[in-house]
Formats: sequence, C-alpha cells, structure tokens
Amino acid sequence: MNRNVLSSVLTLLLIVFSNTSHAETKTVYLTSLSWPPYSGKELSNNGPSIAVAKAAFKAMGYNLVVDFYPWSRAVALAKDSTSKYAGYFPEYYSTSVAQEFHYSNEMGNGPLGFAQQIANPISWSSMDDLAKLNIGVVQDYVNTTELDTRVADGRIKAKTVTSDATNLVKLANGRLDLAVVDQNVMNYLKKTNTRLKPIADKIEFNSTLLENKKLYICFKKDANGKKLQEIFDQGLGRIDIEGIMKKGLNL
Repeated sequence: MNRNVLSSVLTLLLIVFSNTSHAETKTVYLTSLSWPPYSGKELSNNGPSIAVAKAAFKAMGYNLVVDFYPWSRAVALAKDSTSKYAGYFPEYYSTSVAQEFHYSNEMGNGPLGFAQQIANPISWSSMDDLAKLNIGVVQDYVNTTELDTRVADGRIKAKTVTSDATNLVKLANGRLDLAVVDQNVMNYLKKTNTRLKPIADKIEFNSTLLENKKLYICFKKDANGKKLQEIFDQGLGRIDIEGIMKKGLNL
C-alpha cells in the first residue's frame, strides 16, 4: 500500500472513530421506576415524565435511554460511580438527596397526600394529628421534610412497604389508617392494578393535601453530572412541559 493510500485510509478511520465517539457521548443513560401514570415500561411513551425528559434532551441534540428498576435499585445504580447511568428520576426534592446529586430544574409536579378508607375518613390539620395513626409509606421514597423527619424519629408510626400498590391494598384491607401516595398514582392503580381493582371502592384520596410536589431528575454529583444537568435544564426551557404532562396524564 503506497503512502498516499495509507494516509487516506488512516484519515478515514479517524473520521469514523471521531463520529462514533461523538455519537456515543450524545447518549445519556438514566434509571427510573414503574410509577404509573408518570413513568413505566408499560405506558405510552413510557409515561409523561419520561416523555418530558426525552424531549428536553432531544431539544439539545441528545438521545436519552431510560432503564427501569425497582426504586431502591434505580437510586443505587445512579449513585454508583462505576455504572453507565448519569442519574435517576422522577424524584422529589430533599436536602439529603441534594447532598449526593445535582437536581435539575422542575420537570412536572403531582399532588402528594394520603389515601384513606371511605368507611373511616381521617380529619387532620397538623402532623400532631397523625401521631396515633398507622401510616403506610413506600421504602426509600422521599415524601415531605416534616413527615419524613417524624417517621425517622418515631413520632409518626410508619409501616414500610415496597410499592404504592401494596400500600393501597393494605389500606383497603383495614391494616392501615392512611397511605402516603400521589393522587394521580392512586387513581391509576385503582383502575389498573389486579390486586387493587376488586377493593378499589373502599379507598379515596384525603381532602387535605400534604404538598403539590415538584418532580426532578437527580444527576450524579460529578463534573459530567453537572454538565448534563445544565444541558437538560436548557432543554426544559425549549419544550412545553405542562402540555406533555397533561397529555400523558389525560388531564
């Protein structure tokens, strides 16, 4: 092979390698969970939270790949410095989580409160009113700062479960007084979950809201995570977040 041909081949290989590397850096990997109607493999477009995230990254020229895991696993993989994942979502804001991750700007919101038994409605106006009740919470979920603090120090008696569906089934069967849940999640599960559907008419959403919770992506707390958080935030400014969320939630 003469020198000119060899030079041309090497140049072509460098161009191909450069383009391949560039394409690879344009793909972002995040973890999520099955949390319908916001996120889930079984949902149209994987749910509105996933649709918002993909649209924001696409607006910045990035492709987003989301892999679904149980919640605790999703968070652990995002935290693992050796994993390919740059973060996880959707998450509520927490000062403790903010020490370990870079939070994005808001990418949607949802009403967080309590599900209750229709036959045994609960009237409450302060956290003190909840002290004597058995309340179901999902393992490793962030709720509100005050509620989580009182659960952690024992002032509120919490029963921990692994999913919202299990929490609501326990409530409907009279094993809990209240269950912490997003209202949209509760409404979805009442219509679709095979365990909950037969007893769905036993529960309702309590009229006193804990908080209208904002949703975020949590990015790894490293230089690449910070870079992707800033890119994502720019992308959010270029899309119709509310429109995508309303369409996905059928609001």
